[in-house]
Amino acid sequence: MPNLNKVQLMGNITRDPEVRYTPKGTAVTDISLAINRNFTGDDGERREETTFVDITFWGRQAEVIGEYMKKGRPLYVEGRLQLDTWEDKTSGQQRSRLKVVGENFQFLGSREDGGGGGGGGGSRSGGQSHGGQSYGGHQGGGSSGHEEYQDRSYDAPRQNAPQRPAQSAPPASSGGYQDGPIEDDDIPF
Repeated sequence: MPNLNKVQLMGNITRDPEVRYTPKGTAVTDISLAINRNFTGDDGERREETTFVDITFWGRQAEVIGEYMKKGRPLYVEGRLQLDTWEDKTSGQQRSRLKVVGENFQFLGSREDGGGGGGGGGSRSGGQSHGGQSYGGHQGGGSSGHEEYQDRSYDAPRQNAPQRPAQSAPPASSGGYQDGPIEDDDIPF
């Protein structure tokens, strides 16, 4: 039977991230996202509720978030759910908590933004924004410790490719088709 454990979230960071390191030198940061939901109640009144979700990032992703993200800034996160269980030291009872382990993320808004718009805020002008920088990679990890971490990588920010001059249409005599092999530049999509 197929299984799927995938989470996609977009919201605002609730506190400045703090990067810590495990004894083996792996970076880790825990953040919390505030995710707003607007809806109309049974009485016709518009309402808003906020859900707070705890997310853990490991390795280089933790370092990048710690360096660039601040409280109130919007962030898009992809990850997986993980159930942490432990024994409460004071009462001796088993405790558990469901959290998200971040696998990819994308900055939203501009560098100057402090947040806004339920996670979708940002500069809408034609200027270059901090959004569009996507970080992620394949993640290892078990249910605890994550010490088996192996140099996780992230996708480096993409630079705009130089623009190529537009190509002219093929001659009408060939019925709109080009003779010979099709090159990447000739694909219309």
